[in-house]
Amino acid sequence: MKQGKSSIFQRKILIDAFQGSFARLNPLKLLNNPVMLIVEIGAIITTILTIYNIFISENFLFNLQITIWLWFTVIFANFAEAIAESQGKARAESLKQTRTDALANKIRADGSIEEVSALTLKKDDLVWIKEGEIIPSDGDIIEGTALVDESAITGESAPVVRESGGDKCGVTGGTKLLSGEIKVKITVDPGETFLDNMIGMVESAKRQKTPNERALEILLLGLTTVFLAVVITLPAFSNYMGISISIPILIALLVCLMPTTIGALLPAIGIAGMDRLLQHNVIALSGRAVEASGDVSVVLLDKTGTITLGNRMATEFIPMEGVELKNLMEAALMSSLADETPEGRSIVKLVKKELKVKGKDIHPSDKSHFIPFTPETCMSGVDIGDKKIRKGSSEAIKKFIENNGGIATSEIKTLVEQVSVKGDTPLVVADFDQVLGVIRLKDIVKEGIKNRLIQLRHMGIKSIMITGDNPLTAASIAAEAGVDDFSAEAKPETKLEMIRNYQSGDNQYLVAMIGDGTNDAPALAQADVAVAMSAGTSAAREAANMVDLDSSPSKLLDIVEIGKEILITRGALTTFSVANDVAKYFAIVPAIFAIVYPQLNVLNIMGLSSPASAVLSAVIFNAIVIPLLIPLALRGVKFRSTSSVSKLLGMNLLIYGAGGLIIPFAGIKLIDVIITFLGGA
Repeated sequence: MKQGKSSIFQRKILIDAFQGSFARLNPLKLLNNPVMLIVEIGAIITTILTIYNIFISENFLFNLQITIWLWFTVIFANFAEAIAESQGKARAESLKQTRTDALANKIRADGSIEEVSALTLKKDDLVWIKEGEIIPSDGDIIEGTALVDESAITGESAPVVRESGGDKCGVTGGTKLLSGEIKVKITVDPGETFLDNMIGMVESAKRQKTPNERALEILLLGLTTVFLAVVITLPAFSNYMGISISIPILIALLVCLMPTTIGALLPAIGIAGMDRLLQHNVIALSGRAVEASGDVSVVLLDKTGTITLGNRMATEFIPMEGVELKNLMEAALMSSLADETPEGRSIVKLVKKELKVKGKDIHPSDKSHFIPFTPETCMSGVDIGDKKIRKGSSEAIKKFIENNGGIATSEIKTLVEQVSVKGDTPLVVADFDQVLGVIRLKDIVKEGIKNRLIQLRHMGIKSIMITGDNPLTAASIAAEAGVDDFSAEAKPETKLEMIRNYQSGDNQYLVAMIGDGTNDAPALAQADVAVAMSAGTSAAREAANMVDLDSSPSKLLDIVEIGKEILITRGALTTFSVANDVAKYFAIVPAIFAIVYPQLNVLNIMGLSSPASAVLSAVIFNAIVIPLLIPLALRGVKFRSTSSVSKLLGMNLLIYGAGGLIIPFAGIKLIDVIITFLGGA
């Protein structure tokens, strides 16, 4: 369900942000925001001067007001940033928690079992793992056979068989034992497991700044440097002209002329994107990621659970020559009635649909004896009197019918290959000594994703499916989903390296990653925009900077559009900020110099009452314009994909540029009137 008008502005968040705004007064924490750092330094200087001149300066009240409004500006900017940062999460915490919570049945030297933490397991330790348990660490099976769900680690959708001996004896910590019991010899020491390696990749992953962030930083630094140079050299010129300018006035002039408005509003703009995403059922853990999504040019999508539903589903029954389709479906139904796996339930559902069987529940007869799937047999089925119906892999069914005196013909091999070549999974059905046909199992592509990917392509975004599945399956799903490219048999290192290559190439693409498995965590941590499916593993959710509550990769289009709205909004407010700096120039500069040079009164087009009132009015307006612009920052400027860049630029200049000139004139004049009336300056 959509969140509707839910907001991230919760009481606890606001209280924490208020406390955090004071914690961020440490100048070292403002190094990433040089504009606000300079404002804080100015506030510190005016505070010292105000305290020092309590009893010896007639300008105490004026200096005190300047100081208060400067601190208000800094604290509000910190408050907005604190709200944004409070949404962030530690990228590797979930992986560490998974490792910490795992338990193991350690086999002692005397053969007894002791339950211990997985973190205490060392190389050559022996553990006993039962059905339904999590494998505690990397190791080799030395006894038993098991069916293991490795989807959270490898990305492979289908469970795999692991058995002692040969090259299929290895198991990975964090995977789940679906059936069977095994004895495992641990092959790594603490800190060296597959999970530990992924934690290291997550913690070492660095996100790059967006091009828009870099451009805006250069603009803000450039303007700040220019005005800083002007203010530093101004006393020399004013002394030469016989004008004395106090330090608080110089600081006020600097703060008013610097782009403090946009510097303070940047975190608020990020919050707006996070709040808007929440309306689309997407939780954003980083405001910066929301902005970066507007510049994404490459998106990597994990297959299992992201593009597809995650479980293989029955989609077709293919009978052998001479076998009626109805007989095949009835046999498949009987063998699956007691099968509680997703595949078994999908077979029952498809048969009921095809045969139009009425009744909500169909139960096997009392004479039925269900044969569960085991890793050793690789098949399941049911015995009903003389009937022995089985479904399973082609090799397992071949052995079954041969043991019952039947012969596996070449036709069954042909059917199996026809299904496999399309990337689907063939499930062979037999009755005692006769093969009846094949059930096609396939990963189901999520509804609507193809149209969404087409829309992304029109926006200039390249989509790449990346999966641990084999190339045939990957190619089939890629064609059905409509992605631009795909990479098969990919390991976590492959995904991470692919993202780094796109980020560090000549074009330095901004990359989005969508995934749901623990194996996606390193790539999610490295990606500029990392979207985890809520139905995925906790490791993926914590490594990402966005979580899609609907688990729909098509949501990326909404994320991109909101990101572009954030970029447009930031550009509009930057235009407004620079424009109102011009207005504040007309307020302060004439007030400073008109006393000696009355000719400059022609620039006092607002008719401000006094130099002190002009300076104080400009400082107050500079502070209060920040909260007044919050609604615009939160609502944002609507993105229209049909609008050209030049048209959007023209509208910004007209609306926000002109507004940035007119509003400060009116606002500063109003404040001047109030100050004069109250006698405050």
